[in-house]
Amino acid sequence: MKQISRGRFITLEGVDGAGKSTHLQWLEEQLAATGARVLSTREPGGTALGETLRELLLTRPMTLETETLLMFAARCEHLRTVIEPALADGIWVVCDRFTDASYAYQGGGRELGAQRIAVLEDWVHPDLQPDCTFLFDVPLEVARQRLENGKNLDRFEQENADFFQRTRAAYHARAQQHPGRFHIIDSTRSIAQIREQIAGILAQLRPGKQG
Repeated sequence: MKQISRGRFITLEGVDGAGKSTHLQWLEEQLAATGARVLSTREPGGTALGETLRELLLTRPMTLETETLLMFAARCEHLRTVIEPALADGIWVVCDRFTDASYAYQGGGRELGAQRIAVLEDWVHPDLQPDCTFLFDVPLEVARQRLENGKNLDRFEQENADFFQRTRAAYHARAQQHPGRFHIIDSTRSIAQIREQIAGILAQLRPGKQG
């Protein structure tokens, strides 16, 4: 019996308004075109419980500690029941946000700091990190303009400019700490230019040789 190769874990990150959601389905289609089996998911969410927690996290006021713990509660359920089984079965997982978002939003934006996030990360997934993280990046004013053009902003999207400046800075700090897996995408460029860059990075991951 042929041994199943582990799938790859790809995450998309960026502040609200950075444009990552524009490329999520396209990225999934690019991987599927190589013959890879692909699962697309998101955080917070990805499971029935996670989606319930997502609704609370995006709409209900709560303390920073509660917010952070609920993020990791949803993540733990997501990992155990969806992400880890899929990777073990050779499926490529594409996830809209993961723990880097907690470092950025709770650790940076809300100023909790990285230390407590690291403790939770080490508890929930000590041996698992994304194989590749695309960090979609735009100047703060561009992100804010894109958000203002939308409707029904959640409680994170409604935060002030200082919050998003800290969040963006925390993302860049993570990218500097983990340069091997982070790829910063200048999301002010055209969709075609962005996708050309992403396609080149995906080619290096060689999905056609998996499974």
